Amino acid sequence: MGPRPNTRPGQRPNNVKKDEDGLRINEEITAPQVRLVGENIPEQGVFSLREALRMADEQNLDLVEISAKAEPPVCRIMDYQKYLYQQKKKAKEMKANAAKIVIKEIRFGPNTDEHDFQFKLKHAQEFLQEGSKVKASVFFKGRSIIYADQGEKLLLRFAVELEEYGRAEQMPKLEGKRMIMMIAPLKKK
Repeated sequence: MGPRPNTRPGQRPNNVKKDEDGLRINEEITAPQVRLVGENIPEQGVFSLREALRMADEQNLDLVEISAKAEPPVCRIMDYQKYLYQQKKKAKEMKANAAKIVIKEIRFGPNTDEHDFQFKLKHAQEFLQEGSKVKASVFFKGRSIIYADQGEKLLLRFAVELEEYGRAEQMPKLEGKRMIMMIAPLKKK
């Protein structure tokens, strides 16, 4: 067996350059002197790279270069794997909290009467004001597909009535026995 690489458990081998975040750790740091900051050191200040690595090794932690452009580079002694885990966890939480697009569906028949139309129009206005998209569809049962032109007129009228709340993303489109149109809310100023 050849010489064992100079790594601790959970540490990357020396031949790996910067990690995904662009941070250098342990032996990847090339500056002769570094400025140490953080909680895991007796006093903050400028230390030789060898001394900083020794301090990190004594605590079974990693020396991480957090600002390479500073003179001398700023480093912190920390558990690098724990740091990566926390970064991934934060990114996942931010993604989960990002605005989710909600689509509300409103269904019509080809011969929907005026009262039902107004009732559904009022609900669509509320959905668009909440920031949800509205998927308006006309469902044709059996032979009612012969009224496809009436369904298209109904959806176009629906879009025109909702112009001050949202805009149509597409023209009415027939998919099998359903005619569909998407309406997106207007951006709030």
